[in-house]
Amino acid sequence: MIDVLSSVLLVSGLFFFLAGSIGLLRLPDLHSRLHALTKADNLGLGLLIAGLAVSSREPLMMLKLLLVWLAVLAASAASAHLIARHARRQETGH
Repeated sequence: MIDVLSSVLLVSGLFFFLAGSIGLLRLPDLHSRLHALTKADNLGLGLLIAGLAVSSREPLMMLKLLLVWLAVLAASAASAHLIARHARRQETGH
């Protein structure tokens, strides 16, 4: 049962990565692309981490995976903000 749950979480995470990649390629402007990519990738990584944590069954490994996910969330939000701010400055000429 745990293997099935882990597999479902891993496949769901891969689906969100795929959706984010499609959004990156198909959406018209930078801000829409950033939004789709950061949301889908953060959720996709969260599901992948959850799937790996369920399959590992070790509390220390689960904690490490959670910390990796939190670090990626912070880095993703900061980098998306910096990219959007830089693009906005380029648009206004500052």
